[in-house]
Amino acid sequence: MSTNKRPVIGISLGDLNGIGTELIIRTFSDSRITELCTPIVFGSSKVINFYRKLMPETTINCNSIKEISKAHPKQLNVFTVWEEEVAIEPGKATETGGKYGVLSLQSAVAALKSGEIDALITAPLNKHTMQSGDFQFTGHTPYLKEAFNAKDVIMLMTAANMKVALLTEHVAIGDVAKHINKEQIIQKINLLKTSLKKDFGIDRPRIAVLGLNPHAGDEGLVGREEKEIIRPAVLEAKRSDCIVMGPYSADAFFARGHHETFDAVLAMYHDQGLIPFKSLALGEGTNFTAGLPVIRTSPDHGTAFDIAGKNMADESSFRQAIYTAIDIYEEQNSFAERTSNPLRKISAQVVANAVDEKIEE
Repeated sequence: MSTNKRPVIGISLGDLNGIGTELIIRTFSDSRITELCTPIVFGSSKVINFYRKLMPETTINCNSIKEISKAHPKQLNVFTVWEEEVAIEPGKATETGGKYGVLSLQSAVAALKSGEIDALITAPLNKHTMQSGDFQFTGHTPYLKEAFNAKDVIMLMTAANMKVALLTEHVAIGDVAKHINKEQIIQKINLLKTSLKKDFGIDRPRIAVLGLNPHAGDEGLVGREEKEIIRPAVLEAKRSDCIVMGPYSADAFFARGHHETFDAVLAMYHDQGLIPFKSLALGEGTNFTAGLPVIRTSPDHGTAFDIAGKNMADESSFRQAIYTAIDIYEEQNSFAERTSNPLRKISAQVVANAVDEKIEE
């Protein structure tokens, strides 16, 4: 189902010295995207113009605004967050590049909170340059979790053929096991289940849970987390209204293509989920923060300082992040309509019960 309202999509610039602005310019040089949404970049036209000069082959129409209500539906709107000249040094990790990237993010989040925009796409920030006395977060996700008072969130990587969620995110390998417990696994499964239903329209999600150790612990021979923590959590999660299976040995799971038979996979740590995702995902991957009361997506890569300012950035993942945000916006509206109809609720429950009976057989 598609809503009649064209969503207003907010975009943060990311680190000013990274590839974020280039991705934005290259994406919106295709004017067809503005037929799907009204885009608003939070930052400064001066930053856009700086990078436009480095990309002579691109043509883009920009509309500089100081009020979001003045956004033009057929152009790339640039909401002025700062007026001053800012030193832009493509490819360099500077305090200034991070500082103004954070200002862009904070302004976009304020608009998201006030309902002036319908979704947020964040260009990449650098975890070091974004740090300051006023901003001490390890990334977008913890900042947004606090900004919107979310009880919990989950990093969910999405592509045409797979979705991978992370139990732990930016945690050192030596500390991963300390962050794994039964309650957290159940909570993440429930969060993932809710997102698959509400954000992606999957009424009866199938979720696979990976083990932590090689061969999923090999019956306790190479680790006991699977037997003592992960498996009990999976068994308890099975009692909710979704299908949960595991723990699976991560290498065999992806090598045999099992990820394509599930709606989502819950990985125990960052590289366990992200390496196969970036290797096997069809199309361009997108990072979606599930669990927030708002929509936020981002490309599945970083600032790429090594190619910034060289007119080499590939906008495919950034463009897909926009498409994903639009799809989720429409799916959430559709979900709200479906669940507000009591007859549809009864029908969905009848189908769910029938599926349960078939599985038990």
